[in-house]
This record gives sequence, C-alpha cells and structure tokens, in this order.
Amino acid sequence: QRQLVESGGGLVQPGGSLKLSCAASGFTLNWYVIGWFRQAPGKEREEVSCISLSDSRTYYSDSVKGRFTISRDNDKNTVYLQMNSLKPDDTANYSCAAVPGHPLWSGRETVQTMCIPSTMNYWGKGTLVTVSS
Repeated sequence: QRQLVESGGGLVQPGGSLKLSCAASGFTLNWYVIGWFRQAPGKEREEVSCISLSDSRTYYSDSVKGRFTISRDNDKNTVYLQMNSLKPDDTANYSCAAVPGHPLWSGRETVQTMCIPSTMNYWGKGTLVTVSS
C-alpha cells in the first residue's frame, strides 16, 4: 500500500523556522514528482513547492520563494520542506503528494506545470503549521 506521511508541523512564532518531512512507504520516490501543498481555513488548497526526485528540478510558488527550500533524501525515501522567515499567512495544513514523473522526462511538462493539486495521485494526511505570536 502506497503511503505518504508528513511530520514536523507545530506552533512557531513569526520569523521562526520549521522543517517538514514527507516519508513514503510502499513505493520508491525516485521516479516521482513530489509536491508540498497547503490549505488554510476557508481557502482553497494551493501549491507551495515541488521537486523532481530523478534530477532535483524544483519549483516554488511566489509566496514562498526565497524563504522555503525543498530537498530530498532518496536513500531515506523522504522529501523535506525547510521553512524560514515564517509569517502568519503561512498558517495552514501542509500536505505532501506524489505523481509519476514521466511527463517531465519526455519534456511534455515542467515541474511548475505538474505542481498543481489536480495532477497528484497520492496524498498524505497533512501536518498543521501555525504561525502566531
């Protein structure tokens, strides 16, 4: 059974940092595009960042560019999201998701075009991040 499990969320003050983890089981992430998405209360789910596990190509939304960093550890079958300079607007439930990366390798898609919720096949349940003083 393919599963994604997030961890690392919590309460942090504005300006603080958190590191989220997305651990996969039941399948190997090497040939997937993995994304972090977030949903705040009353808002639609939005993309945060995505990474191609085969070649580390990345995409960041404008709202997090320069503050968040997505990374991978293929040996641990895990993707991370380092979040710095957190703002109250970053408060949300953060979920990771996965989709096979073959449209990327063929050049049909880019990491950015694949980094939308509707393309993802597998989802974790999420971890809550609250940024508040």
